[in-house]
Amino acid sequence: MNTKDIQLLYKYNSWANSRILNAVAKVTNEQFISSALYPHNDLRQTLTHILFAEWLWRSRWMGQSQMAPFLEKDFPTFKDLQSRWSVEERALSEFVASLTDEKLNSAFQYKTTKGVAHENILWQIMVHVVNHGTQHRGEAAAILTELGHSPGDIDLVIFLREQS
Repeated sequence: MNTKDIQLLYKYNSWANSRILNAVAKVTNEQFISSALYPHNDLRQTLTHILFAEWLWRSRWMGQSQMAPFLEKDFPTFKDLQSRWSVEERALSEFVASLTDEKLNSAFQYKTTKGVAHENILWQIMVHVVNHGTQHRGEAAAILTELGHSPGDIDLVIFLREQS
């Protein structure tokens, strides 16, 4: 893996997140927090989970050990979540822009939130984070579609077509 490829993947991640967040901006706060039949229960919890995962992994990549998850109560409204997401988006973009091929292909050691030590190659975990987000963006997209606010296609190939 090289920096050009990971940067493209993270541009896609940002683009897909934006498509979801733009659609969420159209729902009411009641819809934002209303229960749905998905693993994270509702839009707020699903998006909080995506945001937490991106923040957690970026923190680990930067040598910080985070344990406490973000909670949905931390974001009573979509605007609260969107504001925090904007901060994380900038920090994640800066981190990705700072990478070298050497760093990307190096071993990365971290501990889980339960304190279990692991080691992976950095690019592998970075791809995992995008893949993880894809799963949960799909869940958010399904909820949004049920609410009449589909985000449209969020596939990588659609992003690539829009870029060319």
